Amino acid sequence: DFDTGETLIGVNVFDSHHQKGSSSNNFGYYSYTTSSGKVELIFSYIGYEPMVFSSIVEKDSTLNVMLRPAHLAEVVVEGSREEVLQERTQMGAVNIPLRQIREMPALFGEVDVLKVLQLLPGVQSGSEGTSGLYVRGGGPDQNLILLDGVPVYNASHLFGFFSVFNADAIKNVELIKGGFPARYGGRLSSVLDISMKDGNMKEFHGEGSIGLIASKLTLEGPIVKDKTSFIVSGRRSYLNLLQLPFINMPGSEGGSTGYYFFDVNAKVNHIINENNRLYLSFYGGEDKGHSTSSNVYTHEDKSTEIEEGTHIGWGNMISALRWNHIFNKKLFANFSGTYTKYHFNLFNELERINKENGEVVDEYFYHADYRSGIRDYALKADFDYIPSSTHYIKFGASHIFHRFSPGVYTTLEKDQEINRPSLSINDSQEYAFYVEDDINLNQKIKINLGLHYSGFIVDDQHYKSLQPRIAARYLLDNNSSIKASYATMTQFVHLLTNAGLGMPTDLWVPATANIGPQESWQTSIGYYKSLPGGLEMSVEGYYKEMDGLLEYK
Repeated sequence: DFDTGETLIGVNVFDSHHQKGSSSNNFGYYSYTTSSGKVELIFSYIGYEPMVFSSIVEKDSTLNVMLRPAHLAEVVVEGSREEVLQERTQMGAVNIPLRQIREMPALFGEVDVLKVLQLLPGVQSGSEGTSGLYVRGGGPDQNLILLDGVPVYNASHLFGFFSVFNADAIKNVELIKGGFPARYGGRLSSVLDISMKDGNMKEFHGEGSIGLIASKLTLEGPIVKDKTSFIVSGRRSYLNLLQLPFINMPGSEGGSTGYYFFDVNAKVNHIINENNRLYLSFYGGEDKGHSTSSNVYTHEDKSTEIEEGTHIGWGNMISALRWNHIFNKKLFANFSGTYTKYHFNLFNELERINKENGEVVDEYFYHADYRSGIRDYALKADFDYIPSSTHYIKFGASHIFHRFSPGVYTTLEKDQEINRPSLSINDSQEYAFYVEDDINLNQKIKINLGLHYSGFIVDDQHYKSLQPRIAARYLLDNNSSIKASYATMTQFVHLLTNAGLGMPTDLWVPATANIGPQESWQTSIGYYKSLPGGLEMSVEGYYKEMDGLLEYK
């Protein structure tokens, strides 16, 4: 980005002279191979003015491109060449420009990424107003939600009415509903890949907003100009403040009620040199609520004092350290170490004192504490290898150490403490290897072949899964195509839920020796066409089977 220095994801690079091209990956890197001679490269991206580069190529070259944001009121672009809908092999994928997300109607003034995705075909919202995603018949736990490549286990604030994603800190949103590339695994129904902004490399910049229930502030800028940047974005609700006029009213019983949520996104981006780059990203968010009451009941010379209280809290924390490295002109690598944590706790207490003639005659109290959560420690290596303009190969490996704490329930009644661990803590390990190749056979036929192999080790049980993936595209003419895909998926974690809402009381548990993983396969076919005026039309049909699902009796 010419104005900010942000890397741009999925920029189309097309050589109009040789009728071939490439695209930039999630970190803005691209590679294009051609024979020596004249090239005319057209760089195009939605919302930006295309740039044309013409040259006589005689040796390997590095070309860093800065695209200017398009000001549509002043600039009219005609004849720009992009890899349009009908030419991609990927099926069931939607990339939503952030500008479009910000322009959507907002609930209480809060722009919500998940609310926008719920408007897409094949996606349902569940209960009215909530932010859960039900994609092609799958449940919310079957969506792989990634924030800067790190899984997010609970994406909801306010019991599902808002998502944890602050639109001011996001630069790219992609939802994949079918035809999953081999690099993704671990869930059955969809992949939601969200990338955070890297921070403005050119100048300091800030923006903020005040909404009906929450306010937010974003600051970004260079630490060292054109070399190191940062971004910090925070959001906090003030529902508890808005409630004050309606609670503790004169004549009411004593007590209070309150709820609020907050989240913070932060990222540092450092360019070591032309071939190396570091990213450090963080997200933390929390929901907190409480309700307390104090009542006194009197009858003649007897009285009863009752104090009750409920405290609830849940939240996510993720962090990631990434290293981008360019080995050569055709091989790019991204190494990352990540940590993610989701926790929930619920505390109830009741104290009752009976008095007669002012003296205590009976006393009773009850305390209950319930906690659950999950932690992941992960290492991952991803490689992009582009040997020629007809092959785009991705391969990599990952390892995750899971620690599940599905639920520990402790009660204290009068003078007796009772510990009831509903489920024991489970440590497990998940690993995966993948390879995929996007192959141009000729001008009409393009195929993406992939293989994803994963395993899960828990107690003495070792589950293994081999998941083939294939997607193909056939161009009928320059403006239309048909596509087909087949994908198998395996999920080693289960979400035990008893409500349609995204409740924090839902429990994440691993596959065990007794309860196996979830599995699915899905096949799709579709027709895609570009229409006059920049419109695109597509229709897809799919068949999907799932097995090994869990549900409460």
